Amino acid sequence: MESILFLIFWILAFLVYFGAIISITRSRFIIPLNRTVWLLIVLFIPVIGSVLYFLNKKKYTTKEKRKFQPNFNRE
Repeated sequence: MESILFLIFWILAFLVYFGAIISITRSRFIIPLNRTVWLLIVLFIPVIGSVLYFLNKKKYTTKEKRKFQPNFNRE
């Protein structure tokens, strides 16, 4: 029974870790340097860094749309 709980814990930790890395790379940060800082925190302190990132994500990211609007109708 203990080995099953241990395995479940590691699987959840693994999913949270990679979920945080994917979220960091896809999120739009207010200050671009924060992406690098959070990525380093999550890489060097995996489980705690991932949990801290998800708890503080709203402070550092923005929801506004991207401003890149190319004009392909050149004449």
